[in-house]
Amino acid sequence: MGSITASRTHLRPDPQFGSLLASKFINCLMEDGKKSVAQGIFYRAMEIVTKKITDVEPIEVFNRAIENIKPAVEVRSKRVGGAAYQVPMQVNRNRQQSLAIRWLLQAVREKKGRGTHEKLAEEIIAAFKREGAAVTKRDNVHRMADANKAFAHFAW
Repeated sequence: MGSITASRTHLRPDPQFGSLLASKFINCLMEDGKKSVAQGIFYRAMEIVTKKITDVEPIEVFNRAIENIKPAVEVRSKRVGGAAYQVPMQVNRNRQQSLAIRWLLQAVREKKGRGTHEKLAEEIIAAFKREGAAVTKRDNVHRMADANKAFAHFAW
């Protein structure tokens, strides 16, 4: 547990903001190895964010959006005596970040119509304001964990 993957050690900060998180996000956004396309989408989204939220740096909006999506607890299945229980567990930092990124991208990809950069900008701004599909997903995960608190003693 807690092993560091190669992508973690070789991750370079992104060219525009010098942010490791943005770089990681761009890598997750990328499809078929087309990094320049992914960067274009991300930076265009950040331009829209800049226009809509003027009093905060765009990269700061992005960072806070990811922070607002990160789950503190999640439920994991645990089999005890033939029955499977949903056991609430703490989420470690790396997993929090990857879940946040995954949920944000999932929310963006589920929306139809319009360019990806517009949908991404919209979802980042929504997450920054603690609303939107990705934050809803986090709230649902928290609610599930809360509902299954009774099984917390099965945590291993």
